Amino acid sequence: MKKYSFIVFFYAFTFFNMLNAQADCILGVGITNDSIISDIFLLNEMQHEKLRSFSAELKYRNDLLNIELKNVKNRHPQSNVTELRQLADKYKSVMDSMSSVQSMIDKRMLSLFNSKQYELYRVLCKEAARSPFVVIPVVYTDSVNNENR
Repeated sequence: MKKYSFIVFFYAFTFFNMLNAQADCILGVGITNDSIISDIFLLNEMQHEKLRSFSAELKYRNDLLNIELKNVKNRHPQSNVTELRQLADKYKSVMDSMSSVQSMIDKRMLSLFNSKQYELYRVLCKEAARSPFVVIPVVYTDSVNNENR
């Protein structure tokens, strides 16, 4: 009896956690227009240059993954259920890679944010009911107050 109670509890706990899980809060580098991200977060010149570079990198990586998707679709047999399942698994793998690349690029950009920019990102994520990526904000010398010196 205890064994069954534990199993029921385990599945209920797992189901509850799945319901409360929040999606990652992507910044949207490469998806959102660079000028919008720059204007919202008041990026400095170095951050803006990195944003353009990261956007180009994301586009390049996604172009390669899109070619891979086309190759998977065109070259994989699709005559029975087993082959279609294999095709779906390969397709999901490439789509997961795209998601991982987006997360990696966003985290690289977020790691360049100062504390105020990062806090704004966290607030926007909270409003959207998304989980922000955790990074350590940078302290820039031009963003430090001169009052205490």
